[in-house]
Amino acid sequence: MPGIALLRLLQRAIGPILALLALAPIAAAAQSEAAAPPIRIGVSGPFTGGSSPMGISMREGIRIATAEINAAGGVLGRPLELLERDDEARNERGAQVVQELIREGVVAGLGIVNTGVALASQRFYQQARIPVITSVATGSLITKQFVPPQHPENFVFRVSANDTLQAAMIVEEAVERRGLTRVAIFHDATNYGQLGREDLESALAARNIHPVAVERFQLRQADMLTPLRRARAAGAQAILTYGIGPELAQIANGMARMGWRAPLIGSWTLAMSNFIDNAGPNAEGARMPQTFIQEPTTPRRAAFLKAWREKTGTERIPVPPAAAQGYDSTLLLAAAIAQAGSTDGDRIREALEDLRTRVEGVIMIYDRPFSRTNHETITLPRDIYLGEVRNGQVVFAYEDDRRRAAQP
Repeated sequence: MPGIALLRLLQRAIGPILALLALAPIAAAAQSEAAAPPIRIGVSGPFTGGSSPMGISMREGIRIATAEINAAGGVLGRPLELLERDDEARNERGAQVVQELIREGVVAGLGIVNTGVALASQRFYQQARIPVITSVATGSLITKQFVPPQHPENFVFRVSANDTLQAAMIVEEAVERRGLTRVAIFHDATNYGQLGREDLESALAARNIHPVAVERFQLRQADMLTPLRRARAAGAQAILTYGIGPELAQIANGMARMGWRAPLIGSWTLAMSNFIDNAGPNAEGARMPQTFIQEPTTPRRAAFLKAWREKTGTERIPVPPAAAQGYDSTLLLAAAIAQAGSTDGDRIREALEDLRTRVEGVIMIYDRPFSRTNHETITLPRDIYLGEVRNGQVVFAYEDDRRRAAQP
């Protein structure tokens, strides 16, 4: 009996100790998790205003990719945390929000939709030696703003199709495929529109063609009839555009009011939902370069479209290329951080310039997409398709492009 009593006494004394030992691994894991804070990524774009279809599409693409990465364990054992800011498509606001994001400790940036905002804001990433992958803005100068020898390292990368490539495709469609030689250029007054006009003029000049009219318009300009009448009087056979959805819709609607059925061919923004919705039937037939058209041409694209439906509860993507480019830019950044084994800006930049992981994105499969001298993922016209508005949605203009998009 004394032995049994002693045993019970020992059990009562040791039991709590065993329980504490059992909890120790859990506590250690919790401490480890607490010691590994999230990796902060800055996301900026226009989430309100006329450019918001692009910004919102891009942001949702970034969010979908981030959720998938975090569900798989994050990067370097840490979750990604998105710090999102609305730049309102205003240059000064864009510069302000990037500085805020840097102060809040982001290790990299994603996003930026408008060319002027990119040129005004990405300099702060550059100065802080923090890499930024531009997901949407297309101005040809964006990745050339900080190049050697003036700047030994360039921290600006891009996944969208630059305007030099787009302008070449627009002119090829008008001149080579349609045989038109008398074209008018309509462009908005922003950096995007001005630089796009220059790219169009250069692409036309390479074929010894000069536009019969060049018309500059303001954002929120409602009356396009006067410049359209001038263009028609000058003998324009087609309108080549560089602007965003609301004003592009005014052009299409103005042409319809005049009974002028000239082709409307322009930059990728002719795919914006607020162009298609505001122009209605007058948008039909408009053509534009696209990095991604909302069709499940590969299993990867089908999976992305399914994730979009589940995340947003809707089939329609306001601007499909912006969503896909946002998604892909997140995957590329995550792969670079993993390869760098660090969140140091210089090491992430170096990893992007020599990315050894093959990344299967929505736009394409990325195999060493960047180098020290090239910070563009899209460098050839074959990486882009020509889209056309049909029945209120953007589809492949040419069957050959659809077949090419289905190839792995």
